[in-house]
Amino acid sequence: MFRHDLPAPEWFTADDSVLGVALVFPLRGPAGIFGPTCELCARLAAEEVNRDGGVLGRQLRLVPVDGSGAPQEVADEVEALVDLGAVQGVTGWHISSVRQALAPRIAHRVPYVYTALYEGGEDTAGVFLTSETPRDQLRPAMELLARERGVRRWFVVGNDYVWPRHTARSARGYARRFGGCVAGEVYLPLGTHDFEPVLRRVERSDADAVLMLLVGSDAVRFNRAFAEYGLHARCLRLSTLMDENMLVASGPAATEDLYSTAGFFASLANRDTLDFQGQYAARYGVEAPALGSLGESCYEGVLLLAALLKRAGTLDVSAIGAAAGAVSYEGPRGLLRLRDAHVRQRIYLARADGIDFDVLTELDTHP
Repeated sequence: MFRHDLPAPEWFTADDSVLGVALVFPLRGPAGIFGPTCELCARLAAEEVNRDGGVLGRQLRLVPVDGSGAPQEVADEVEALVDLGAVQGVTGWHISSVRQALAPRIAHRVPYVYTALYEGGEDTAGVFLTSETPRDQLRPAMELLARERGVRRWFVVGNDYVWPRHTARSARGYARRFGGCVAGEVYLPLGTHDFEPVLRRVERSDADAVLMLLVGSDAVRFNRAFAEYGLHARCLRLSTLMDENMLVASGPAATEDLYSTAGFFASLANRDTLDFQGQYAARYGVEAPALGSLGESCYEGVLLLAALLKRAGTLDVSAIGAAAGAVSYEGPRGLLRLRDAHVRQRIYLARADGIDFDVLTELDTHP
């Protein structure tokens, strides 16, 4: 938390040649596992924007903010940056409870591009969203697994906050629609280590599949416990938040019959993905954290924010919102456009193959 009674760091000072953007991403806690990739991808995008002349005649400068703290504390910190004039925009990956605390306090003042997949329904003016929602991500994945794998009974294991609980509500409807049901639900605090009681409940439920709505290292520990318990032999897993860093951390013995759905996988063999991989490797080297959809979303966030400002030609949030319907940009997920403040994109289903993803198909996102 920044204190107003202390001297401001040098980058807090007003500078008309710089456009400050708060990059809110996890540095610790369960989501900290993919935090480094979030920062590297965002910086890659900022460098690209600046090589192309910046935004509104100004160089874009990222101001890192740890998004893994208590939601109100994170919101306090970002609002302080806005008050000081240190940032004129906000972007990044952080959990939905942080977004809910932050949006009412800053979205009417500066544009806010939220990059995390989330539960849907965000309509605060000044908030723009780059990532997946259950309608386009979870619904078609559940439909395909019902049809191709005969999944009828689902068991939800999620962290205990808004995204898992609201997504599970959608999952109940989707399961019924495709001839099945949700046979049980468990919600656990962020940072849970002991999953044995949950696994016993999954086993007793006779579920065909587990819908994993767990964040970062919580999902890693669950995957390991799931395999050690032997449930992988009788029950597939589907996650809407599982990137390559989490897969590697889980280990090949813990990823059998594990599916993930997302708008980006590093293993996609198309021009946009391969170009992005080349840029990332050239900039950071072979020892850099693995690319995945969660970190890559921060690249999308910076590109969208720049596109919004360029199209509107102003920092005024109302004018940015009015121009948003005409905004498009091109990045690792292809040529993308906004509709109702959400980016519309292709979504894929992949199956874990050891510590990599085998992308099986593009999902049908039309209801």
